[in-house]
Amino acid sequence: MAPMVTSHDLRGSLSALDFSALDFSPERVFYVKDVPKNAERGNHAHRKTQQYLICLEGEIQVKLFDGSKETCHLLRRNEMVFVDKMIWDSQTYLTGRDILLAVCSTEYDPNDYITDIQEFKKIKGSLQ
Repeated sequence: MAPMVTSHDLRGSLSALDFSALDFSPERVFYVKDVPKNAERGNHAHRKTQQYLICLEGEIQVKLFDGSKETCHLLRRNEMVFVDKMIWDSQTYLTGRDILLAVCSTEYDPNDYITDIQEFKKIKGSLQ
């Protein structure tokens, strides 16, 4: 079964996230909204945390960088992307009315974040 399932009828839409279909048991969920059109957020990697980034509204471009290759994913409503640990990610909020839901494998820990791209590249280089 897909992690996100949406059904529609005359009463509207219902979207459900099936936690048993995820690669981990969620420890934290948060959402980001009210981001100005074309603003970028993220720009960090996690040492341990894995995430699913889910677009609840609008369009969000997610860039993922593994240390050598970058991939881009355009998320629209109810679409998601998996972000593994030690992947640099950024999100560009394209409409000004975007909402991003993050489902995380760990509780918040500021020491889990790598916020300097050069440090990230150095760490990734030493892991290969």
